[in-house]
Amino acid sequence: MVRVERVADIHAHTGEGPLWHPNDQQLYWVDIPAGRLYRYDPGTDDHEIAYETDGAPLGGYAIEADGALLLFTHGAINRWDPGDDAEPVASIDADTRFNDVIAGPNGRVFCGTMPGEETLGDLYRLERDGTSTVAIEDVDIPNGMGFAGETFYFTESEARRISAYEYDRATGELSNERTVVETPADDGVPDGMTVDEEGCIWSARWNGGRVVRYSPDGEQLDEIELPARKVSSVTFGGPEYSDLYLTTALDNGDRETEGDGAGALFRVSDVDVSGVPEYRSGIALE
Repeated sequence: MVRVERVADIHAHTGEGPLWHPNDQQLYWVDIPAGRLYRYDPGTDDHEIAYETDGAPLGGYAIEADGALLLFTHGAINRWDPGDDAEPVASIDADTRFNDVIAGPNGRVFCGTMPGEETLGDLYRLERDGTSTVAIEDVDIPNGMGFAGETFYFTESEARRISAYEYDRATGELSNERTVVETPADDGVPDGMTVDEEGCIWSARWNGGRVVRYSPDGEQLDEIELPARKVSSVTFGGPEYSDLYLTTALDNGDRETEGDGAGALFRVSDVDVSGVPEYRSGIALE
């Protein structure tokens, strides 16, 4: 039986983007609108704010090949080494903030932007030299992403859909889209995701209070409930990637309505499968 622990009882407005950093054996995550990057040390069971912007939302980040973090705010992409100031390395001319980020094979990064008042969001591909291209346009909230071999998974939240694409490692191009998961309108919204060692998808369910595991063909295999309605994202962590970490959101509600654990970071132990290390970015390192 799985064991669900509340390991960092913060009241994040929008906790998101959990990512295990193997260099320092700590779990990082963000509170997007607060512009805060948190980290949790399972060795000491302590958490702290690792970095805070000057008020800009922090929509996501990736771990660079050398261990630094690549932070995505509103069009700006900054490199940050703990103890140093963040330094700009690239930018994307977008009207809205970033929402979810993932590094892929060969050091590229895919990053989504939120819809605006009159436009939908886009998914950008950021190359190692800092240039960018729109990979998928007109997305109604680009969200969780994951890689499994030559397959790229991508979540479009308001469409309630997770799609799979063929990924060309040489060029970074996406092709041959197919729908893997479609969720009912009354069953929460698919949000952040990760892929385990068996190639299965773990999809957080915003307003659904749980994380759901799917086979590569979209068959539901398992689910884990949390004491929070808005489960926003998920990743594997720990020395063997055997622990499941989940972020949640308080949003503009309160714990009476959103759940006793809304906004906290959770860890789930005794999951029957492990994760795999995420790819690292290599933006402007050469």
